[in-house]
Amino acid sequence: MAELHSIDDALAALLADVTPMTAERVALPDAAGRVLAEDVTAQLDVPPYTNSAMDGYALRAGDAGQRLWVSQRIAAGTPATPLAPGSCARIFTGGEIPPGADCVVMQERVEVDGDVATIPADIPAGDNVRLKGRDVRQGDVLLSAGQSLEAAALGHLAGQGVTEVGVRRRPRVALLYTGDEVVDPGTPLKPGQLYNSNRPMLTRLLTTFGAEVVTQVSVPDDAERTRELLAQAAEDADVVVSTGGVSVGEEDHVKASLEALGKLTMWKLAIRPGKPLALGHLPRREGGQAHFVGLPGNPVSGFVGAWLFLRPLMGALLSCPDLTALPCVTARAEFSTSTGPRQHYMRVVLTFDAQGAHAKAFDDQNSSVLSSCIQANALAVIPPHRDIAQGDSVSCLWLMG
Repeated sequence: MAELHSIDDALAALLADVTPMTAERVALPDAAGRVLAEDVTAQLDVPPYTNSAMDGYALRAGDAGQRLWVSQRIAAGTPATPLAPGSCARIFTGGEIPPGADCVVMQERVEVDGDVATIPADIPAGDNVRLKGRDVRQGDVLLSAGQSLEAAALGHLAGQGVTEVGVRRRPRVALLYTGDEVVDPGTPLKPGQLYNSNRPMLTRLLTTFGAEVVTQVSVPDDAERTRELLAQAAEDADVVVSTGGVSVGEEDHVKASLEALGKLTMWKLAIRPGKPLALGHLPRREGGQAHFVGLPGNPVSGFVGAWLFLRPLMGALLSCPDLTALPCVTARAEFSTSTGPRQHYMRVVLTFDAQGAHAKAFDDQNSSVLSSCIQANALAVIPPHRDIAQGDSVSCLWLMG
């Protein structure tokens, strides 16, 4: 019987020889969800000038408690002039603080009679003032390489006037689905057939992880055709992912084809679900190789395997630290279970209250029950040979980040 490997050993083998994708430059509007390939240095201070945090009156703190002449009106985008002695300035949110002023009093606290404002006495220096460079200073690192460009990061870049950025090329992934019994939706089912649930599920997960799915192929239960399609996939993609065909059945040809074409690094893991998972490499005709991940055909095994292996692989290829490991949350178990020799990844729903995190497990943890993955927001990690009672602490991998 083949040795069962731990997930730590499998991840080490999977990531041992990963080289990050090359960089390319893209327009900022096209950079959403991409990963920076280089540091971006700030060219501007943010804010670019000291300004008011609210509508009110700008003055010298030493003049608080007096009646002051309103000497100028400063809207956002309007240049300010030096503040005349004994005066204040009507100012609006974002307006430039005039030279000589060091605080702003909100308009609701000021009594105005014509051009004269009565200022309350308790206005400290710096009140309601946003200093130049408070957020970003020119020359600082604005964003570091490896940063995923989501909404706030894109806004940060736009605030510097950036129009294009250097990002990692998306890893190209070929998805292969094995089995004559698996057909795509829209095709009438014959006896013994089932629809391909892995195709849209894995496509969405891989896209979320930063990959580009470049080809999707149905692989028949034929050894020679399996080898041909695997070889072609390696030419088209950086990563080849298959579902099914990695077990020990007579019609499971993927493992044998991988060994014939390239290298099988690891097979059979001490995890549940997902024991028949294969890792390796497929060579290319012109040199180099594609990474190979053979997921089990059961949809839950594919779902869990994608989070445990495809996500960190994409993180390494993109040189994105946030993708390399899932956040871990310690929670109180609202279930009981026992494990054998394999580490169990249970689908759970995490909830939070004043006492902390609570993990509620789905009753049916069979690897064919995909409905449990719809509401699950975490995987509870139960080590081998462990008895868990209600109330025990369990480590959970958070899937919502």
